[in-house]
Amino acid sequence: MTLTALILLQFTDPFRVGLLVALFVTMLRTRATTGVWLPLAAGAVFVAVIVPLTMQSEVLAPMMTVIVAGIVANILWLAIILAAWMLYQRFKAQG
Repeated sequence: MTLTALILLQFTDPFRVGLLVALFVTMLRTRATTGVWLPLAAGAVFVAVIVPLTMQSEVLAPMMTVIVAGIVANILWLAIILAAWMLYQRFKAQG
C-alpha cells in the first residue's frame, strides 16, 4: 500500500476524526494552563499511534509507515479544525 493511500485511508476514518475533535475541545478548555501547540502535537502523535495498534485491520504496510501516515493525517485534520475555529471566532467577534 502506498503512503498516499495510507494517508487517505486514515484521513477518512471517522473514529480518528472524533478523537481529534475531542482533543481540540479539550485543548480549548485547558489552553490557559497547557497552551495550544503542545497538547495538539502530543495528541496528534498519541492518536496516530493508538489507532493502528488497537484496531484490527489488515493494512499491508509496516507499523512505522502506518504511524507516520497517521501523524500526517492528524496534522491535516487539526489544521482544518483550527482554521474553522479561528474563522468562527473572527465572525463571532465581527457580528
